[in-house]
Formats: sequence, structure tokens, C-alpha cells
Amino acid sequence: MKFLDLAKVFIRSGSGGAGAISFRREKFIEYGGPDGGDGGRGGSVWAQSADGLNTLIDFRYQQHFFAENGKSGMGKQRSGASGADKILNVPVGTEILDEDKETILADLTEIGQRVLLAKGGNGGFGNLHFKTSVNQAPRRSNPGQEGVERTIWLRLKLIADVGLLGMPNAGKSTFLAATSNARPKIADYPFTTLTPNLGVVGVDQTELVVADVPGLIEGANEGRGLGDLFLGHIERCAVLLHLVDCTSGDPIKDYFTIVNEIEAYGSKLTSKPRLTVLNKIDALDEKDKLLLRQEFAEKVSSSVLVMSAVSGENVQNVLRQLKKFVITDVCNENSLTETEKDDSPWNF
Repeated sequence: MKFLDLAKVFIRSGSGGAGAISFRREKFIEYGGPDGGDGGRGGSVWAQSADGLNTLIDFRYQQHFFAENGKSGMGKQRSGASGADKILNVPVGTEILDEDKETILADLTEIGQRVLLAKGGNGGFGNLHFKTSVNQAPRRSNPGQEGVERTIWLRLKLIADVGLLGMPNAGKSTFLAATSNARPKIADYPFTTLTPNLGVVGVDQTELVVADVPGLIEGANEGRGLGDLFLGHIERCAVLLHLVDCTSGDPIKDYFTIVNEIEAYGSKLTSKPRLTVLNKIDALDEKDKLLLRQEFAEKVSSSVLVMSAVSGENVQNVLRQLKKFVITDVCNENSLTETEKDDSPWNF
């Protein structure tokens, strides 16, 4: 299945049905009077997060979604039928943006969340509605209200506990494959990962969802390489795992390249906890390991761990450190008061 995380969609709610102009003409009833019914309400367009979806690929082949129009009213005081609603089923973690691609209309982060995107038009009144004591036979009715047309953007941001960061060939996919059942593409050339991958990692009877995104290079925020759009998939993570290839020519430069790209991307990534790990440590001897750790200790303010995803050296220790960050994040989220949860703009 192809991965698609951004889609442009055109939606339109249904128009209301027109009211009817009708008069009773029945045998033995001398003064029939008006009996035109009201038109039906037009259908609305909703977005709903559904289980079992992990891509927006369906919206590549269909971009137009129209709700049903309401039916017109009829004689004998019969109202028109309401139009059927249109529901857009999207993956959990989908952001709904306005046409400007900046204004967030909704953020669907839980299964079953629902948001109204375009409300259906009201049905028009039939002439029965306009009958008064001084106007016993009104010949007037209302047309139905027009539906709402709008263009929206759907952007998928994966929901995971841990997000992997690093330069191309830093060993992110190797780490994911070694610690989970995920099978991302692994090769000895840059940009083997072209789309995000998810894996479930078990550590001390706890499961962590890990997201692997394509590697960043210097200038990714300006569109170089694969750009930095994929960083949106790790915005929801509790902790970022920054992998540094210790066999590259300049690991210190690689480290600061990623840090600078995160700062240029902005959002909330800069404030998230980040665990820095020197990967591929099995390729160095003890002397080189010591010198590299000393160099990082002098130039990098945060603590640095070492591991080898291939040999498994120190991998469990790294996973336990990640688990601590995830548990802390869950505790902080659960500490929200009920009032704060009720005031959430996405509490549907």
C-alpha cells in the first residue's frame, strides 16, 4: 500500500429542499386552504477518525465529496426527506486544515472522534407555514438554503511514543528492525527510507510505538533532500531518539546539523525531550570510543549514550531510558484536571 500523508479535498454539504405551494381540494370540504409542506434539510459533511486506516491514499483517487440535497416539500402537508450525510473516514492522527494550509480546523487523535466540516442547508417553508388570519390562501413558499462549499487539506501525523531522528544512514531503520517486527528497507546508501515506518517495541513488559522517518540533511528546511515535511509525524511523540553515526567523518557536525534543522522546523519539536545516542559503536575500538565520548561531552550539553543496533550492545539500556520518558509524559497527561480536558478545543 502506498503511503500518503497530505491530501486536498473539496467538500459540499447538501442544499435544503424547497417548500411546496399546494391547496386542499377534497370532496365535501368547502374551504380547503393551503397544505404545502416544508422542504427537507440538506445533508452535512463530517470527518471521523476510523480504526484500521494508516494512510490517506483513498483521497488520492477521490477528492470530491458531496452530501445529498434535501427533497422538496409536497402537498397534503408532507415534508421533504432530509439528505443523507457524507462521512469522511480518516486515520487517527489526521489534522484538518483550511484552504490556507495553516488554520487548523480539527485534530482527530482518538478513534471515533467526529467533527462537522460543512453543515447542510435548511429546508424552505411551504405555503402552509405562511397562513394567517388575514391571509387564508398564501401563494408563497421559501426555497431551500444553499449548501456550503469549501476546500480543506487533510494532513496525517502518525501517533507514536518515540520518534527517530538522524542523518541518512544513521541506523534508524536498523534500530527499528532490530527491536521490533517491523521490516523497513535497509541498505548501504542514503535515503533508503522514503516514507515513515511504525514498529512496536517491547521493553520490560511495556510496549512502545516507534516512528522512523526519512533522514535529514543540512538545508532540509529549505527543501534539500526529502525536505522536513516528514517531521510532522514525530510531533506527537513523547520523546525523540537522536541517532548519530559514529563512523561518519564528523559525528559532531552531524549532531548539530540535526539540531539546527529541528530548530528551523519549529513547532513543538525543540521543547520535546531528546535522547542522543551514538550508534554503530561496534565499528570502533575502545580507544576511539573513549575519545569520541570525551569529544561529545565537551561540545554537547546533553548526556550521550552509545549502542550498536546491529550487535545489540547497550540497546536494552537505551530502550529503558526511552520508557522512562514515555511514562513521565503519560503521567503528565493524566495529571490534567477534568476542567482542562473539558476545555480542550478538540473535545467533541
